[in-house]
Amino acid sequence: MSDHIEVGPIKDIPPEKIVDAARFVKLGRQYSLATSRFPGMPLFPGHPPFQVLNFRSPPGIKAEGAQPWGPPNDAGLGYMAEYLMATSHSGAHIDALAHMTVGEDNHWYGGGNTAEHLTDKGPSVGDAEKLPPFFTRGVLLDAPGYRGVEALPAGSPVDAGEMQAIADWEKVEVRPWDVVLIRTGYLAFWPDAENMAAHKTAGPDLSAAEWLLARGVVATGTDTETYEVQPAPDRGVPANPQPVHTKLLIENGIYLMESVYLEELARDRVYEFLFVALPLKIRGATGSMIDPLAMV
Repeated sequence: MSDHIEVGPIKDIPPEKIVDAARFVKLGRQYSLATSRFPGMPLFPGHPPFQVLNFRSPPGIKAEGAQPWGPPNDAGLGYMAEYLMATSHSGAHIDALAHMTVGEDNHWYGGGNTAEHLTDKGPSVGDAEKLPPFFTRGVLLDAPGYRGVEALPAGSPVDAGEMQAIADWEKVEVRPWDVVLIRTGYLAFWPDAENMAAHKTAGPDLSAAEWLLARGVVATGTDTETYEVQPAPDRGVPANPQPVHTKLLIENGIYLMESVYLEELARDRVYEFLFVALPLKIRGATGSMIDPLAMV
């Protein structure tokens, strides 16, 4: 398949747009857009838990008499190494184009499907190995700030009209090649799972997805674990529990990011910035953990 099919519209980002994005850095201030990851962290219940498992330790090396460097080791040199056992969708992350499927043929963006492109080592088309770097203009749309609340109530949709109203309130314009991040306030309570559950899951609805498509964005993210509002108020016929994923990721190759930490940006009212994210290129994975940055 062509690079464009495997990477999506961001493949065609003009070099001058990358240069323009770099010009947003005037103060040298950076914002981390990720929370920490740890065993027991809150996660979407459909994913396996995040685990850090010790593999090597200094006492274990000595007890075994192991010589990983070869003898001699008269200084008692040791080291620690671990397994990470986790979904690539742990904490702040980006969905690869092959993450979501639809229809009887289980297809995804660009014509990938499980009959032809799903191996025992994961999808061979649109997998995380093809994820591009992101270095472009970012825009924050702060829905709770606009509404004057700490966080949106559970299941509250953000529709196209509100997306435009937030942009007008912030005095920003969403443009082609942007990454648009939508704050619901969900991660204001991190990692208090009980308080977070009381705000699960606000987010953009299908009309908001159409609004983003009309403006030519290449990626979008929220601070929730499912990106879109759940339960979906506009499932259509046949019923689709995640119509926004279908519209953006499967039908149009627009990348989705989830669990993106947006509290500090909102606190400082930073609504446009240089957005940087470098996904891990893991063959067969359906996404990548990221620690994105907003820089001004």
